[in-house]
Amino acid sequence: MIDIAFVKPALPRHGALVLPIGEGAEALAGLAQAIDAATGGAVQRALTAAGFKGRKGQSCTVWGPALTDGASGPSRIVAIGLGKEITPEAAEAAGGALYALVQAEREAVVAAEALPAPVAAALAMGLLLRSYRFDRYRTTEKEEDKPKLERLSVATDAATAAKTAWAPLRAIADGVFITRDLVSEPPNVLNPPEMAERCRALESLGLTVEIMGPKEMKKLGMGALLGVAMGSAQEPRMVVLQWNGASRGKKAGQKPIAFIGKGVTFDTGGISIKPAAGMEDMKWDMAGAGTVIGLIAALAGRKAKVDAVGLVGLVENMPGSAAQRPGDVVTTASGQTVEVINTDAEGRLVLADVIHYCQTRFAPRFMVDLATLTGAIIVALGHEHAGLFSNDDELAGRIMAAGKAVGEACWRMPLGEAYDKQIKSEIADMKNVGGRPGGSISAAQFIQRFVDTKAGPMPWAHLDIAGTAWSSKDLPTSPKGATAFGLRLLDRLVAEHYEG
Repeated sequence: MIDIAFVKPALPRHGALVLPIGEGAEALAGLAQAIDAATGGAVQRALTAAGFKGRKGQSCTVWGPALTDGASGPSRIVAIGLGKEITPEAAEAAGGALYALVQAEREAVVAAEALPAPVAAALAMGLLLRSYRFDRYRTTEKEEDKPKLERLSVATDAATAAKTAWAPLRAIADGVFITRDLVSEPPNVLNPPEMAERCRALESLGLTVEIMGPKEMKKLGMGALLGVAMGSAQEPRMVVLQWNGASRGKKAGQKPIAFIGKGVTFDTGGISIKPAAGMEDMKWDMAGAGTVIGLIAALAGRKAKVDAVGLVGLVENMPGSAAQRPGDVVTTASGQTVEVINTDAEGRLVLADVIHYCQTRFAPRFMVDLATLTGAIIVALGHEHAGLFSNDDELAGRIMAAGKAVGEACWRMPLGEAYDKQIKSEIADMKNVGGRPGGSISAAQFIQRFVDTKAGPMPWAHLDIAGTAWSSKDLPTSPKGATAFGLRLLDRLVAEHYEG
């Protein structure tokens, strides 16, 4: 991971010098003015010739500028546009774009004297997030094809304030990288037991981690989750991660907030087997669980003043000789029975048991589950929004606002009795699919049946991230591959509404 430091302004003698410039800036200032003078006005001439105005998305590179005094200087000067409104969000996007322009250098210095501390920290965050690479299995990559950037120095007169703003962002970035690593791993490496052990390693952050195997889950009556795992040689696991940070604030003793993740480490579809084309993508059917794990790690890393619990159900869905069949009936931990019509609708079975356990044990203030649940949500929303389903308007509104703030957009989908009727079974309490029409909605209706409101309101939200957990193209702050969608959204939700 790139080393990021906040330092006093000084012209670099090598590497890249980055000039963040807002649209409408009248003149160069600070280090930008100094380097322009040192190059005999070459920087300003280059910006003028390139038509650089500081607009969002604009950039201009001056290569190998010669200094008039003959001294050594930066090997490249990169101007990056911040747009009209110089906000942390704009700076983060600029930082992501900047990475591609400076990754060939060992070091880069950002001339951030004119930027408020939170904006300077956000620019560094964007660059760091965009720099992610999952390359542990590459053995023949040429050295010239590897990125070189090792250190980013943010030059600012407000270094102390910038470091303060940076500390929680760095913890969040660490959580994002944990999630991306998990989601990127091949399924022959990351099976349920291995994923559980990686959770255990997070105890070093101050988390309490509990791991349950088949025996414990059988005692809890988790027939739905265990049914999904029957066809695999890999034993299932349920992991409970607890961060007890409220004792550091004024809200100690409150009920925890809860996040639940679907963790299907590989999904063949089971007996209802998927088509072969593209099945390799099903290694990231555990992205919901990966996001929950990274989120709890981020909360611990930034010492969030909240009690939070993350629960993940980890299974592999395989078509073995012992696999459950279409037509089987399973009994869930809640006592409700499910007719399994399609074994490829397995994620909701996993969530059903974990959600029931979460509510029974922790009685949380709210529950949010995340799952790469349905292809239907991609048909409805493409890859631009996650589907949001909720029984609580306030929680739904907060999630949507948090998502907008961090660039993880959600679109609220309906719930209702008409959709619930689609999962009526002739021989059990419900069936696990409701047909093609409104498939993501009937799946959410299924999950909602395991949210118990008999004793009072239980705010709950379901995020279907099937279209957003993985990207087939580079995004502003995420390279092609695992995105960790939902982690920053939920961290923002916690920070704005549930911390002391």
